[in-house]
Amino acid sequence: MTNPHPALARLVPLVGRWSVRPLVDGLGASWTEFSWQDDGLFLRQRSDADPLPPTAPQVWRDNLPFPVTSVIGLDDSAEEFTMLYADARGVHRVYRMTLADGEWRMWRHAPGFNQRFHGTFGPGGDTIDARWEFSEDGRTWRLDFGLAYTRA
Repeated sequence: MTNPHPALARLVPLVGRWSVRPLVDGLGASWTEFSWQDDGLFLRQRSDADPLPPTAPQVWRDNLPFPVTSVIGLDDSAEEFTMLYADARGVHRVYRMTLADGEWRMWRHAPGFNQRFHGTFGPGGDTIDARWEFSEDGRTWRLDFGLAYTRA
């Protein structure tokens, strides 16, 4: 294993492969893997999923982002990480991120489509109970979907 830059050492709990189950009826499992990039200067996240069954609604097929690639780094003058996100739909986003005391948070503010993510590590660090929320106005938040992570 590559040793991370000391400023990124807080991300060690994410490193490895995770099974990710969306808490949405009818959606199958996916996976995500976090690994060090460029001798530990960045953390890379790759995600993919099993193909949807033929009976899945077209709206799900049109909106699945997989495969997904993200790169996480740190501005050494701040305590927040930055995640650069790109997916198979051609979506590119920049998220702010923190990971501390068993809480993983990400967020972005964009006109008409604000997002935030909250994940809580379970005892032992091998599970994460998470959810994505969205807001059109940045004040009223709604659940988008939940996720259950299990270390593979």
